Amino acid sequence: MLASTDRILTTHVGSLPRNEVLADLLIRQEDGEKIDTAELGRRIQTATEHVVTSQVKAGVDIGNDGEQSRVGFQTYVPRCMCGFGGESKRPPARDQSEFPGYVRQMAARFPHSAKLSNAPAAIGEVRYVDGAPIREDAARLKTLGTGFTETFMTAPSPGIVATTMINQHYTSHESYLMALAEALSHEYRAIHEAGHVLQIDSPDLAMERHRFFAKLDERGFLEQLALHIAAINKGLEGVPRDRVRLHVCWGNNDAPHIYDIAMATILPELYRANVGALSIEFANPRHQHEYEALKSNPLPSHMLLIPGVLDTTTNFVEHPQVVARRLKEAVSTVGDKERVIAGTDCGFGTFAGREYVAEEVVWLKLAAAAEGARIVSKELWGR
Repeated sequence: MLASTDRILTTHVGSLPRNEVLADLLIRQEDGEKIDTAELGRRIQTATEHVVTSQVKAGVDIGNDGEQSRVGFQTYVPRCMCGFGGESKRPPARDQSEFPGYVRQMAARFPHSAKLSNAPAAIGEVRYVDGAPIREDAARLKTLGTGFTETFMTAPSPGIVATTMINQHYTSHESYLMALAEALSHEYRAIHEAGHVLQIDSPDLAMERHRFFAKLDERGFLEQLALHIAAINKGLEGVPRDRVRLHVCWGNNDAPHIYDIAMATILPELYRANVGALSIEFANPRHQHEYEALKSNPLPSHMLLIPGVLDTTTNFVEHPQVVARRLKEAVSTVGDKERVIAGTDCGFGTFAGREYVAEEVVWLKLAAAAEGARIVSKELWGR
């Protein structure tokens, strides 16, 4: 994984907006409709070319395919695994239970989107059965991504799949987690073997505190957190730590977030993950203060920090000087300018049909991040 040896590099979390036609095809396919798969393939190719070109133009150094082939960052897995069917009844977050007005707003804003609370459930043994889609995605990015300094691809953690696509088959949460770890290990290795940095998307390590595990006390949640980290490490066996980054967040939505667990509480467990970089939120208003947690729980020497310097739920375009200020705080906290990479709080297209930020604004925000990184680089490296 590239450290910032002569400047602060710029990346993002992974998902980027899909155009309306592509999003509609993916949602209809998820709903079980018969679609023209050749047309879908052409749309994915064209959309990927567009988001790659747009990232390079914006100044992104470490880029990806924008997850254009996926209906959702974790709910895409039935394309490569068996054992899923029916419908999950995912428990609501406390933000949903206690703020019905917010829920009504979201329903009106996103009437046609991928499945969030009613994704397929695990109704049988979960096994990896088709590696062709991930190989196609990886090969496409390899061909198109030559303008990047480095490329990355995302894959979900066992825990976020387990807490979204609810277990209706296994005798315990742990046995389901470990089955998912075994199945997802094929995705992880395929990304690594294709030459891309692997990013594990694991919002479960923070977000699920007030959703799937809302009935547990803090100690009980931390026990589950340790189990989820163990599942990640199991899935990563054989993949070098320095080729993996871990993304953790409290949910990519503009909800109140007043029940988010403190970063200081979870950091010691996050550091047990066999990864070389930690991508985590610092831009949204609920977590801008969390650098204090990093000062009290210093980043391990083998890890890079990818702090969110852009809020992915608002169309405000951050001023480059704001980005620069955030990056300087990150560098000061880590104590090493070469171990900080500018990132985003979360993805810009987490689920098809559910984008908070207009596509044309996304590129302006990423360009602001790149410009902010240049400002800081000039100050830190003198060039």
